[in-house]
Amino acid sequence: MEVFTTVLAGVPYTLLLTVAAFAIGVVGGVPLALARRSSHVAPRAIARALIELLRGIPPIVWLFFVFFGLGNSLPQLDALSAAILSLGLISCAYMAEIYRGGLSAITAGQWEAGEALGMSRTDVLSRIIGPQVFRVSVPASATYAIGLLKDSSAAYTIGVTEVVFYANEQSRATSDAIVPFLLAALVYVVMTIPAAWASRALDSRLRKRVAR
Repeated sequence: MEVFTTVLAGVPYTLLLTVAAFAIGVVGGVPLALARRSSHVAPRAIARALIELLRGIPPIVWLFFVFFGLGNSLPQLDALSAAILSLGLISCAYMAEIYRGGLSAITAGQWEAGEALGMSRTDVLSRIIGPQVFRVSVPASATYAIGLLKDSSAAYTIGVTEVVFYANEQSRATSDAIVPFLLAALVYVVMTIPAAWASRALDSRLRKRVAR
């Protein structure tokens, strides 16, 4: 019971890291997605290169690079901040591709219809295209968020006191290499199942609203 309680102590940091990194991705993915669909070659090439770079390097490498690299020049960048920044940058790349897929699902006629009504391109994007992209992107975004929750476990390697960090500490203290990590696995399952249910419920609700 003591081992389980100790492992649970890492849940707040796990959730904080996941939510903060995902929020960065939700916001930061927008300009990247728009740049990927730009009519100019330079923004498209730069955005594509950034996305491939951020997605192509393993999260743990980014964690080490940001924490041990930038952390030496930015003393205020502690382990948690470095982890949020690292996973947040990766989230930007994945969310940009999710948004790009959502934008690709919207027909060009809807842009033209909005502009024919005298709406600016910004208004068309925010009032017509944006809500539809949001609905289309919900399933993929939820799937990525669940994956991000599990990927956040890599942050223990730089000292973030999340679930796996405490499981590893308990494994060393009790010389038990199985039970602490099984309990950690159980904690992740308990956290991901409600998230999956919530995403399905939201997707179903949005589909019903569109069908009306």
